[in-house]
Amino acid sequence: MRLSKCHEAKGEMALLEWFLLLGFSAATILVHGQPGDTMTPTKSIVDGQILISSDGTFELGFFSPGDPNNRYLGIHYRGTPDKTVAWVANRISPLNGSMGVLNLTGDGNLVLLNSTGYVFWSTGTSNAINPVVKLLDSGNLVLIEGTSKNLLWQSFDHPSDTLLPGMKLERDLRTNVDRHLTSWKSSSDPSPGDYSYKLHINAVPELFLWRGSVQIVYRTGPWNGRGFGGIPEMKKNNMFRFILTGNEYEATYTFEVLDNSILSRLLLNETGTVQRLVRYKSNLAWDFYWWLPKDPCDEYANCGANGVCSTSYSPACDCLRGFTPKSPQNWTMRDNADGCARRIALNCSSDGFFGLEQVKLPDTSNATAHSSKNLEECKDWCLKNCSCSAYAISGGSGCITWTGDLVDIRVFTEGGENLYIRLASSELGHRRDNYGKKKLIVIIISSLAGFLLPVCFIHLLWKKNRKSKQGKTITTHYTESRGNELELPLFDIHTIRTATNNFSDDNKLGEGGFGPVYKGQLDDGEKIAVKRLSKDSVQGIHEFTNEVLVIAKLQHRNLVRLLGCCIEGEERLLVYEYLQNTSLDCFIFDRRRRAFLDWQKRLNIILGVARGLLYLHQDSRLKIIHRDLKASNILLDEELNPKISDFGTARIFKVDQIEENTNRVVGTYGYMSPEYAMGGIFSVKSDVFSFGVLVLEILSGKKNRMINQREARVNLLGRAWRLWTEGRCLEILDKAVGCAYPESKILQCIQVALLCVQEGSEDRPTMAEVVLMLGTESALLPQPQKPGFYIATPLMERNWSSSNKITVTIEGR
Repeated sequence: MRLSKCHEAKGEMALLEWFLLLGFSAATILVHGQPGDTMTPTKSIVDGQILISSDGTFELGFFSPGDPNNRYLGIHYRGTPDKTVAWVANRISPLNGSMGVLNLTGDGNLVLLNSTGYVFWSTGTSNAINPVVKLLDSGNLVLIEGTSKNLLWQSFDHPSDTLLPGMKLERDLRTNVDRHLTSWKSSSDPSPGDYSYKLHINAVPELFLWRGSVQIVYRTGPWNGRGFGGIPEMKKNNMFRFILTGNEYEATYTFEVLDNSILSRLLLNETGTVQRLVRYKSNLAWDFYWWLPKDPCDEYANCGANGVCSTSYSPACDCLRGFTPKSPQNWTMRDNADGCARRIALNCSSDGFFGLEQVKLPDTSNATAHSSKNLEECKDWCLKNCSCSAYAISGGSGCITWTGDLVDIRVFTEGGENLYIRLASSELGHRRDNYGKKKLIVIIISSLAGFLLPVCFIHLLWKKNRKSKQGKTITTHYTESRGNELELPLFDIHTIRTATNNFSDDNKLGEGGFGPVYKGQLDDGEKIAVKRLSKDSVQGIHEFTNEVLVIAKLQHRNLVRLLGCCIEGEERLLVYEYLQNTSLDCFIFDRRRRAFLDWQKRLNIILGVARGLLYLHQDSRLKIIHRDLKASNILLDEELNPKISDFGTARIFKVDQIEENTNRVVGTYGYMSPEYAMGGIFSVKSDVFSFGVLVLEILSGKKNRMINQREARVNLLGRAWRLWTEGRCLEILDKAVGCAYPESKILQCIQVALLCVQEGSEDRPTMAEVVLMLGTESALLPQPQKPGFYIATPLMERNWSSSNKITVTIEGR
């Protein structure tokens, strides 16, 4: 199998030199022996030798992450298959094709030299008596005076891309000390890359992820005494202790691992993702404990000033209460950069506050901390200061108040803090709180409670009994009319309400054309996802019934599993298996999460979707056309296996039926075949076209819309076709895939995708042919013809500009 060019051999001479170098290193080990965990001026470490910490966790030695001619000195986790690197000494000065030697001078300077004596790196220390270098069990390389034990230098003061337990990120405004993480330039180049993770001292310390020196990518939210408020995963647990100390001039952040059987590190990788990684000492594989940023709402100021972001919203951005978009037209186009402005100007004498719960508090650059004030005192202070726009209580700093705009707020389903936002009294619906009125209301309610509660209780019992009978009647009728077709369990509404905490917003996963989707858990512990048909749903009872009838008869590993449904009163609910990794679009269109999809994972997803479609078209008891295959309708399980979902618009065909014509075209712009979008004709070849678009999106990480401002009329299909005709189609591949991929397989997938999106439906292969082509290494494939909709017409430009997360309905011509 031929790998990509970035992994091709460097030439016979380079290979020969490398083998000679290995041989010389091995011979050196035999001469000098292993120095253990300590080094003195009488010893040197040459390429091939290592220092090993006393507990065997870490080693110090030479390595090459990419080009074998570039040698680096670094600290690794010992025994890991991928030589996990924790620290690099000479990250900006590799030893180019020469033997490296690490020496400790008599006066205490640790120096890295090549065979000619050129200094590539040093600690810059001197005037030490009896200096000693030691690799500690923590992974810290320390240089101390042997007599006094004074610390002269330590690697923990010079972090690279990894934060180990006990290592500190530090900011001191008086001495200008700034210890932070810096990403590698690439997975094979440890020199400083584009991203840095720094501690900032504003009103409250926060960590900021930067790209370069001008673009903030992400921030953690203020310190709340347990962790950073924007990382709910930092809640108290038995694995970690997070520690931040400081004052208005300096701050340091570190962490401890409380479980001795576990190793953990914080990594800033080359793509700008901060990863908390853990593994048991008995296991060599690392697991993700959390990663940041993890979704669009983690992107800094994603919704602009005075906007709020939530993954439960659709779209994700909204304005804070009392605010409206500055540029409504831009917000319609999902461009939220301008943010929101107040609807009604403040009046200092009559303003009040609106509480927003479970949020990441705003950027504290324009905030002030009042550590001695409690919640009421904080409110009073903010109310009396006309420039105060919001206040909050944070466990780490007490009262925090903001002036001006509120930037980078997001809502969590769990965790977060409470933020109180200043609004004009008319936005609150009442004047400022009046203690006397509140007291009177309490007295009245208390007086009436003794009389009203028994009456209400009797009324509720009567209503519940009546509703239960009505629900049974409707459910029985539905079962009788559809029972032979459903073969599906029916849930009662009480079970669903209990499982979803009465359809709590905290359990809300998202919303589509059908209505909201909620996460739930049944009494036996099984997690479920519940789709609830809303009264003003774009879809309706027809789509609900259709989805039940279609998917209840389907069983395949690449189709989402329908567990049951509920029809009581006005409620129409579908109960599905819960898939924790949400949908494919949350990975391939996210510039950080896409890094988790290497080539093999992307290929597995393509093959899984292809097998699922083949089952629908040919191998199931029914012949089913999905009609809305797209990235957001591909769900991913815990192992990132794909499952096709959302069968509300699917159609059942007769075995011998070829196509059907409709005057009601349903689907999503960018995925529809030409004959379906323009003429209402759909068939299995309509799904094949959608599959081809999906494959190109998976390979490129781009949506099928205008992707090049200089070529305003070219969409993803147009670019793929142009690169194919010019013999440059590998350029479409997402850079996040890296270099470890077989070129021949990539070319095969692109060719299959282009065959699927050909303009004529008769030219496209069937899914059986697609699965065969993708599964055969040596398959001889036909040359594709021009794609349909490969150049954006004015109509399609307008269509592609809308969000493809929501199923839209258009009328066919």
